Amino acid sequence: MSEVIKNRYEFVILFDVENGNPNGDPDAGNMPRVDPETGYGLVTDVCLKRKIRNYVETVRENEKGYRIYIKDGVPLNRSDLEAYADLGVDEKTIKDAKKKDSTLDERVRDFMCQNFYDIRTFGAVMTTFVKAALNCGQVRGPVQLGFARSVEPVVPQEVTITRVAITTEADAEKKGTEMGRKHIIPYGLYRAEGYVSANLARKVTGFSEEDLALLWEAIINMFEHDHSASRGKMAVRELIVFKHDSELGNAPSYKLFDTVTVTRKQNGTQDEHIPARCYADYEVHIDEAAIPEHVTCMRMI
Repeated sequence: MSEVIKNRYEFVILFDVENGNPNGDPDAGNMPRVDPETGYGLVTDVCLKRKIRNYVETVRENEKGYRIYIKDGVPLNRSDLEAYADLGVDEKTIKDAKKKDSTLDERVRDFMCQNFYDIRTFGAVMTTFVKAALNCGQVRGPVQLGFARSVEPVVPQEVTITRVAITTEADAEKKGTEMGRKHIIPYGLYRAEGYVSANLARKVTGFSEEDLALLWEAIINMFEHDHSASRGKMAVRELIVFKHDSELGNAPSYKLFDTVTVTRKQNGTQDEHIPARCYADYEVHIDEAAIPEHVTCMRMI
């Protein structure tokens, strides 16, 4: 592993969707998530973290130190027990072992952080250790993401589709096709904001410079290996990173986020009254004069 990061970061992600559903809401029939008061589209932080995890798992293929803790088909307890096995304890002996070894909490935490990239990055709640009264059961990760919100209100549409494959023999005798529904957003540009704490990386998880480089790579490519008919055409258009000169930072995050504005182009053919249908309908501006001293802005795309 490379050395632990020493600088605080904030970042802005701009991504778009064309004729797809970026994040369906299971409580609303899988319709695209929308703020009901404003009509702005939403994508949860959990959804974005899933894309990052999937990319890391794809490109690193269970490489040592880059396994994924939260994944399909693997119970969390199974991964937790690997730390017990490494330390030579189990669920029955862990409490007695903790009385004899005051560093056991840190050793369990360090094992999980060293072996699982997403714990080292986002943190995790590890129920096995919580139930055993270990202080390492809840790990707060240095990288945090907020919900993504669309730049303008979106209008989800329900599209009727037909299929010729009939499910049962009985249905086949009655009809030749079946009807279905797809939920899409014709076009939406979304903005998400995130944070990287060098302080938590040093004190808790050991998130390294190599991990950080992989994070940027994963964000840029998080939709490239995740295409599906339901999600439509999705792509990350901008990754804007603010790097502080220090571990604790040199400016409030909101001031940095405020320097990035996304507006509709006013070129005579597009205006705010005509719905946007592509990324070219927008322009991204960074007010570099407003960026405080000792903070560097980098456009990664």
